[in-house]
Amino acid sequence: MARIVTVYSDERHAARLTDMSYIRWFEISRALAACGHEVDIATAEFKWRPRQPAVNLGENLRRVPLSRIDWSRYDIVKTLFHRGFEVLRKCGGADHPFIISKLGSVVGPEDMDGIYFYGERRARLYETQERIARRSRFVTVLTEPARALWRDMFGRDQEVLLIPGAVGRDIPPPGPDPYPADGRPRAVFAGNFYTTDARLSQPEAGRVLVDRLNALGRAAGERGVRLYVVGPGDATLLDREHVTYLGVVDYESSWDYLYHADVGVLVSAGAFMHNNESTKIYHYLRVGLPFVAERGFPNDELAARSGLALHVDPGDTRAMADALADAVGRDWDRERGVELVLREHTWDHRAAVYDRLLAERPPNGRAGDATAPPRA
Repeated sequence: MARIVTVYSDERHAARLTDMSYIRWFEISRALAACGHEVDIATAEFKWRPRQPAVNLGENLRRVPLSRIDWSRYDIVKTLFHRGFEVLRKCGGADHPFIISKLGSVVGPEDMDGIYFYGERRARLYETQERIARRSRFVTVLTEPARALWRDMFGRDQEVLLIPGAVGRDIPPPGPDPYPADGRPRAVFAGNFYTTDARLSQPEAGRVLVDRLNALGRAAGERGVRLYVVGPGDATLLDREHVTYLGVVDYESSWDYLYHADVGVLVSAGAFMHNNESTKIYHYLRVGLPFVAERGFPNDELAARSGLALHVDPGDTRAMADALADAVGRDWDRERGVELVLREHTWDHRAAVYDRLLAERPPNGRAGDATAPPRA
């Protein structure tokens, strides 16, 4: 079994699981540990006790201080998203001989339709991809279009794995109803809706999403359905008369917002998403929540197979509001969606791909026990 360190963020409080990128980071780390690998999650938490710098999170799983990492102690470094590789580079680990770099969106050398990063921001991400192409043993992407784009840019010799997002096999049971008791059917958009701050990652996408949510809230309200938004993002421009923002909640509590909703909502940041899938689909399906989705996500096919989705054209607010009202009144086979995602799309399934890879292509010159960090 391998010694693995996972790297994503150098911000404080990374262990507060409210953003999907952080949730993915911790969930895949847990799943790799469940395979028997010794996994450390390198975070910038600051309250480390001098005599016990590691925090045990479970069998084979620890959180360790990023500032104290000796990269040579690990067989494998796994980075998450562009940011994770840049954190690794900043901390002096980019020359490790066995790096696996996981990406969400893949950007091109120029602005492209369906990829909602632009100008200088997109150029910086592309520079990171060039570094990853030079330094990483494997690159993992979410979708086939992302893999095709990567190979077009960096050649077919680059080892690119297709490993989509996922959801937990085990989730909390239903808890208290977190919604206001106003008697109206509840449509929920659960998850990140980016930001409209031009200094941050996807301001254009954030503006589109907020505009679409506001329009949908008005149209859904005319049909007796209330739209709720739960998750991180810039809520200042949400129309509070028609959209109820319930704030940012921790991952465990977030399930209650799905359990107690009548229908889920999935809107796109544009006409289509070139290579970035929707993680919401996995989570809606995990609780058997029917949902209405704009077409154009690479994992639309999964939504269709589930039998729990109604699709509309992107930006067609009236059609989406009509579909929400339709979904509320239907008799759904909810277990079909649950069974599908548990059969094919859990974090255990994703970790198994890495597990098989490492069995077939083990790191060369594995580190000895003498250099391994002591396990508390």
